[in-house]
Amino acid sequence: MTAPPPHISHPKTIKSFVTRAGRTTTGQAKALAELGPRFVLPFQQQALDAAAVFGRSAPLILEIGFGMGDATAHIAAVRPEDNFLCCEVHEPGVGALLKRVGEQDLGNIRILQHDAVEVLEHMLGEHSLDGVHIFFPDPWHKLRHHKRRLIQAPFVHQLLLRMKTGAYLHVATDWQPYAEHILSVLQEEPALANASIRPDGYADQPSYRPLTKFENRGLRLGHGVWDLVFKKA
Repeated sequence: MTAPPPHISHPKTIKSFVTRAGRTTTGQAKALAELGPRFVLPFQQQALDAAAVFGRSAPLILEIGFGMGDATAHIAAVRPEDNFLCCEVHEPGVGALLKRVGEQDLGNIRILQHDAVEVLEHMLGEHSLDGVHIFFPDPWHKLRHHKRRLIQAPFVHQLLLRMKTGAYLHVATDWQPYAEHILSVLQEEPALANASIRPDGYADQPSYRPLTKFENRGLRLGHGVWDLVFKKA
């Protein structure tokens, strides 16, 4: 399949998520019911007024696919000066993050339980983002599935339209072939500059990103993790 030119939006068959099974726990369901009306935003086909929904003006960071929210809650806690707009379709994950929001009194998180590709296209205006986090996107290991990978040139172009000059893109993956693919895609984008000075092009793990329990388990088994941090020139 031929990739569309950069000015065309990401293919409609590409989604930022993979459908997963899982049951919502009682605690997650309670958090959804009690905190969802305040912290979960409805998807809309018009630009988001971030200052209105967060109740303040602050740097806006988009997170795509936060899983169970462990890293998201940690980052929001250590960076209270930033606002975090977080996309995840998996309901147990949304409930888990809401539970952490309540337990840690995190006021700088808002959640969209919707595909981030559509959020990007319809809800985020140009030059509205100060940063983007994409941690452990599905690598689609099989060659015939590589076209489904999120990090591709057309999608990166769409991100760049919505990133301010100097805004950063931070991607992390635990699959080396995907890390190599991501590095190649980002290096080929002229509007991006690698923030790392390492010869291999990868970044040291930023201090704000914690190790998740799954990542710790992988590291114990000898698996690697690759961080990539680029800035919009």
